[in-house]
Amino acid sequence: MTDTLLPNGIEDSGGDGKHFRKGCNPLAQTGRSKLQKQRASLNQQIIKQMRMRAGAENLLKATNNNKVKEMVVLELSYVNSNLQLLMGQLEGLNSSVDVYQSAEETINIPLIALGLKETKEVDFSAPFKDFLLEHYNEDGRTFEDEIADLMDLRQACRTPSRNETGVELLAKYYSHLPLIENRFFSPTRPTGIFFTWYDSFTGVPVCQQNLSLEKASVVFNMAALYSQIGTRSDRQTIAGLQEAISSFQRAAGMLSHLKATFTHTPSYDMSPAMVSMLIQLMIAQAQECLFEKNALPGVLNQFTSLIKMAQEAAKVSEIYDQVHQFMVQTPIKDNVPLFWSTMSQVKTNHYQAMAHHFLASALLDHELGPNDDEDQQEKTLSQVYDQLPEGFSPLGILKNKDERERIGKAHIRRAISGHEEALRNYSLCQHLEKLEALQEILKASHRRSLDKYSDYDNEEEFVDYVEAPDIISKTEHKAEMELPAATKVKVTDFFQRLGPLSVFSAKQKWTAPRKIRVCAEDRDLGFTLKGEAPVQVVSLDPLCRAASNGLKEGDYIVAVGDNDTKWMAVSDMMRLLKDVDEEGIEIQVVSVIDNSPPMPTKSATFSGNLPKTYSMICLAHNDEDKPSKNRKVMKKSSFLSWGLKNKMKSASTLSLPTDDHSGALSWNKPIPTFPTSSAYNNNNFH
Repeated sequence: MTDTLLPNGIEDSGGDGKHFRKGCNPLAQTGRSKLQKQRASLNQQIIKQMRMRAGAENLLKATNNNKVKEMVVLELSYVNSNLQLLMGQLEGLNSSVDVYQSAEETINIPLIALGLKETKEVDFSAPFKDFLLEHYNEDGRTFEDEIADLMDLRQACRTPSRNETGVELLAKYYSHLPLIENRFFSPTRPTGIFFTWYDSFTGVPVCQQNLSLEKASVVFNMAALYSQIGTRSDRQTIAGLQEAISSFQRAAGMLSHLKATFTHTPSYDMSPAMVSMLIQLMIAQAQECLFEKNALPGVLNQFTSLIKMAQEAAKVSEIYDQVHQFMVQTPIKDNVPLFWSTMSQVKTNHYQAMAHHFLASALLDHELGPNDDEDQQEKTLSQVYDQLPEGFSPLGILKNKDERERIGKAHIRRAISGHEEALRNYSLCQHLEKLEALQEILKASHRRSLDKYSDYDNEEEFVDYVEAPDIISKTEHKAEMELPAATKVKVTDFFQRLGPLSVFSAKQKWTAPRKIRVCAEDRDLGFTLKGEAPVQVVSLDPLCRAASNGLKEGDYIVAVGDNDTKWMAVSDMMRLLKDVDEEGIEIQVVSVIDNSPPMPTKSATFSGNLPKTYSMICLAHNDEDKPSKNRKVMKKSSFLSWGLKNKMKSASTLSLPTDDHSGALSWNKPIPTFPTSSAYNNNNFH
């Protein structure tokens, strides 16, 4: 079952210079790919039948014609029958665990893998181009490559390879989604893009316009992929078992992340109750692999080793019993395949029986010898039982041969009973009956316990039977959730040409770019700049030429001449503008559209914590307070003139609130120290 990896023929915009991986080839005829194709086909048939049912129900409500009602009721019964058949087929696919097992798998109990959620293709092209034009005033045709890269990445995520490369592919797309959301998904304007995902268990489609469903589904598929990696691991080697343990723990970690982050997903396979059950299932399978890792080198035929393995097996049984209790609760039991709940019950019985078999072997095959540490064995045995039958004690069992045999045989009888119960449950599920390897393991375990009992069974002996007490579960290595580092993949924004995301996002509304000609008068442009990228205009002289040409305070400079300056900081902008002469240069600026009324502000420019200029630049709200053109106004030094006079770079600019409308300056107050201007994005500091 080799998954084929193919490059998609485009360079990775994530910046690592590699190609995207399309995962396994959708045309590859592997067992897993065939299963996914069948799942996709069933999902399409289910949605068709559900639409027919919805239409029939609406017609039944709307019509008063009895003949029509009879025909509709007949049609509904037919559609419901088809839906039940399709759901049964989908349950069969979810029960096909043999497809996900390792090719070398021969003598291990099969493990359960989650199937990938299916989705419909999404065309971002037209909606994104419209949004680029309407919101960013950008020609969408210039971003066709970026849109194509995004669509190709999403398409590749539908068929990820069953290894770390496939997980990284999903993680890369997941990391891009917040960037895409901030760029194109406005809280006030619907995009018209619908994301459709199918329930992994029922095939019922769920459709949403926001990205929450998309994000949650990708996280679910990452968990599913980790579960598939775990099931395909070669559990006949220590390395393979370690890979399986890590994969199941990571699957549980991804599911826990899904449960904590996306609390209101409309798809039932991602509901809190279902995800909690799946987390417990992954933990149980990781614990099972830990048990197999301890048993793989062979169990030493020693009292302490056998006791240890008995408690380890009891721990696996305990966790699978918790999983089974989850699965039989409503409404989980109505959505989980019967195969899953039966398998968890079989494993509960099987590992409980193994625990009793190991403990019986420790008691029946090992007597307390003169060289044995009596206190240590007593302590070990006392930790196995929560409560012993009346008249028995740990030390008495160790020293008294008859008591030792009675308790040992009681445990072996309980082991036989557990194996018989596991075989009975196995026979009740038609999907389990297809797993011949599982049946062989259960039968072999049953025969081993029968042989052990026959070695100590004396038909002539008549002794009161003792019920074997429960074994306290204990493990040295507890399986725990592990959040993979793959969830924190660093990617480069596909649409970084639009500018810094903190400014140029879907939440901000912009004016169309305006062309302004700025000219230097005595090497003074008449305004100062602040911020990192993009640079913002502050301290604008209302009488300078740039202001008369339409430049406003708070404008962002997005281009100087033919240079795109969205990502330029103040120092880079200074180098572009330092040689501007009286003829000037054309710049492009944009303004944030803000519905709230602007607040009058004072602007202070600081360099090395020393004030260079401090001037009232805000205009009054009435005509009387506006400065007259004949009135002499003292020019403020621009950032260029400061740089020339002081032979040092312009410092950051900060706008401060004020209640002083008279223009008086409180220079007798201590000068505060302010952080760098890159921390401030707005002209007003509220």
